Amino acid sequence: MIRVLLADDQALIRAGFRVLLEAAGDVQVIAEAVNGDQAIDLARAERADVILMDIRMPGTDGLEATRRIAADEDLAGVKVIILTTFESDEYVYQALRAGASGFLVKDTEPEDLIRAVRVVARGEALLSPSVTRRLITSLATGGARRAAGPDQFPALSRLTVREREVLSLVAEGLSNEEIAGRLYLSPLTSKTHVSRIMTKLDARDRAQLVVIAYESGLVLPGSAASPA
Repeated sequence: MIRVLLADDQALIRAGFRVLLEAAGDVQVIAEAVNGDQAIDLARAERADVILMDIRMPGTDGLEATRRIAADEDLAGVKVIILTTFESDEYVYQALRAGASGFLVKDTEPEDLIRAVRVVARGEALLSPSVTRRLITSLATGGARRAAGPDQFPALSRLTVREREVLSLVAEGLSNEEIAGRLYLSPLTSKTHVSRIMTKLDARDRAQLVVIAYESGLVLPGSAASPA
């Protein structure tokens, strides 16, 4: 059973999400929060697996709450999906930088919401190739989002040549199966490489690997595969 915490200041939104999620059968809504501070407290108290976090709430907003959760070692297993009514490139970037595992707009189809919770609960990132490309564009064009450079990520030197290849493909938004096909590996070997990379770079999930790959300059904007 996937334990989900809902964080949104609108009771109607929370009620709707609760009905949709609990109808899935393998999801349990364990608590509801009306602001970021309450979300952090409940995440600690209830040991949620996944938090659906509204980006705009009074007081501590969803981004700041996500930052605090991501920085708390006791909450290392908690995954955050950011929710908003605005599909903004800026929000996508800020959400991933804050430590979110994914990003959804509130008018997402019910089956996509449930799928997102399951994907993130498995430790994967909710990043479609199209969202990844938008993130890349933001990094390439935004002054405040300019790549930090390799000096800010010394752990990259610990990666093998193969692991750097795998990381560059993760940064394109490829799944383990797609990476395996590109590099002529088995899916299990691809998954093992990704897991080792996450450990070496101290990344929470694949979403963080995408950010590291571009901010470090390991992958340059425009070098990823073109849209299908």
